[in-house]
Amino acid sequence: MSDKIFTGNVWKYGDNINTDIISPPAYMELSIKEASRYAMSPIDTNFSQKFKKGDILVAENNFGSGSSRETAPLTLREIGVYIIIAKSFARIFYRNSINIGILVLECSETHKIEDRDELEVDYLGGKIKNITKNEIYKCTKMPEHIMKIINAKGLVPFLEEHNKDREEY
Repeated sequence: MSDKIFTGNVWKYGDNINTDIISPPAYMELSIKEASRYAMSPIDTNFSQKFKKGDILVAENNFGSGSSRETAPLTLREIGVYIIIAKSFARIFYRNSINIGILVLECSETHKIEDRDELEVDYLGGKIKNITKNEIYKCTKMPEHIMKIINAKGLVPFLEEHNKDREEY
């Protein structure tokens, strides 16, 4: 995601998509790769098969509420979710997503975005262009220091790279 603009097709969902919907607890004993087949299955049984790398997950209010399990964003990342846009996020899910390399953007106008719209996301400029509808929406601007974590594919790889030249004590 080193470009400043990301283009993709939308998979759209509503309010209160919680971590039990994103990563159903019945599959917690499976590996992330195996569990990812069931991502979002309580509301969309074929989500993991339909979602393609480069697509964009869009929701309304309170995306990622519920438990603080990191499995929810991990299963999404496993199937290729790199950007999630919502009106609001549960704070723990928001930070867990950044920590594993998923870009999360808040946009107050997600109600104008529909399933299968094509979006062009300028995450540094804070703009989303709906190519399908020829509309522009404001979103949060992602600071460059956070984008370094996203581009490193998460906080741990970022810290490993950042600290590789430091001597151990």
